[in-house]
Amino acid sequence: MSDVAAIILAAGRGTRFGPNPKLLARMDGRPLVHHVASAALESLAEPVIAVTGHHASEVEGALAGLPIHIIRNDAFAHGLSTSLKAGFAALPSEARAAVILLGDMPCIKSSLIDTLVHEWQRAGEPMALVPTLNGRRGNPVILSRKLAGQIEQLSGDSGAGPILRGRSDVLECPVDDPAILQDIDTPADLGHVSPEKRQS
Repeated sequence: MSDVAAIILAAGRGTRFGPNPKLLARMDGRPLVHHVASAALESLAEPVIAVTGHHASEVEGALAGLPIHIIRNDAFAHGLSTSLKAGFAALPSEARAAVILLGDMPCIKSSLIDTLVHEWQRAGEPMALVPTLNGRRGNPVILSRKLAGQIEQLSGDSGAGPILRGRSDVLECPVDDPAILQDIDTPADLGHVSPEKRQS
């Protein structure tokens, strides 16, 4: 059991993608959410928790057979915060932090997750660790379990950003990986993913 778990946020409606469930769109023959789950499972983070909601049965079907803990968020329509809260509430007692993965970022690799986990540990377990590319903050982020109370107070369609702004105990981790800024919002975005970025 690792002291850093992984939480995959896979409950959103993805309205900009169109009528078909975004997380089930295929890249290299696999659903987007399956790419994210595979990277998490190959990383140091353990356990891996997936929070589902919109098209829950189909998304859970795409993850069938993987050693993942599924948490269904029936309040997903109230925004991203509800999924983050559901995931944090499901953390095992051994977890001192969680790496928060977005289900629509299929280019994130296990090696990046491991880099962030190592850096969080090396830095003395700050409240949060945020990867940056050329000064821009991206995802995934690592959130300390100590933030659980503040996460529980979040509402609406926002992640942890509001509780991380302006804090001196949030560590930025510069990386050379454009995947931290690359999510899939529309079908056209799938066509912009280069073969190099698709490598696992």
